[in-house]
Amino acid sequence: MTPIGTLITMAVLFDFLNGFHDSSNVVATIISSRAMSPRMALALSAVAHFCAPFLFGVAVATTIGHDIVDPATITISVILVALLSAIIWNLVTWFFGIPSSSSHALIGGIVGAVGANAGLNAIQRAGLERVLMALFLSPVLGLLIGYLFMKLVLFLVRGASPRINWLFRCLQIATSLALALSHGTNDAQKTMGIITMGLVTGGYLSHFIVPRWVVLVSAMAISLGTVSGGWRIIKTLGGRIYRIRPIHGFTSQATSALVILGAALLGGPVSTTHVVGSAIVGVGSAERLSKVRWGVASHIFTAWVVTIPITALLAALLCKLSGLLGI
Repeated sequence: MTPIGTLITMAVLFDFLNGFHDSSNVVATIISSRAMSPRMALALSAVAHFCAPFLFGVAVATTIGHDIVDPATITISVILVALLSAIIWNLVTWFFGIPSSSSHALIGGIVGAVGANAGLNAIQRAGLERVLMALFLSPVLGLLIGYLFMKLVLFLVRGASPRINWLFRCLQIATSLALALSHGTNDAQKTMGIITMGLVTGGYLSHFIVPRWVVLVSAMAISLGTVSGGWRIIKTLGGRIYRIRPIHGFTSQATSALVILGAALLGGPVSTTHVVGSAIVGVGSAERLSKVRWGVASHIFTAWVVTIPITALLAALLCKLSGLLGI
């Protein structure tokens, strides 16, 4: 297989694992609140993930593939190392049921691999700062908006009978669809950016523009990964933080969709995992602070902080190892 063929294969594998790993973010609350069966929820999410990249442009792909590093300063081997480190981290965190970020893993991999191979000067500081700002501010927004939105909803439904849960279950179908569209828009574009970066680096494209077939392949891969479902992480987000009821599912999904889709339209690659997790915590805190199992929430926060440094270090080590082996 040619180097570019290997890169495309690895990028598609990362995209599939991204969907597999992050499907939990989209469907965990709707399954836990029993608004929809697991199979139906995953099927709806997969269809939305496939359609999303065709509907909302490629701003995030441009950020990932062009604004962090100049494709002219790196090699296909470096991009492969970045992908490999992100894939390893995704598999490790999936195995232990830890909701971590594929976006953080990919950014860390790119920074570590490029820094080890071409030096830190090859990293475009302004672009990296914008990406890091989006990655780290979006969960804070998820927490705050989730808290405030839940307060508003609780005020509006005060005195309502338990039958209000039927309404929230119906609304969750719409918010789950919106969340799946926002996740597919944001995350599939990361693979598009990587593949297009490789095509520019290998001389197959004269400038950075995402080909239509790259959009199609990326959409298919994340859709197939989503329908496969990462059940270990679904259990963590859907029940271990606190018992999810329809009102929690609706408010957390609506909050997450708003933050993620807004970031995607602005070209900001955000972590769906951490936005959803922080929104769930914000929603639960609005009802009462003691509702949240803060030990579980702290594990999610730890993964949020350490993913980029760990994947950057892993990518740097893999890059140095491949150089020693003459790969």
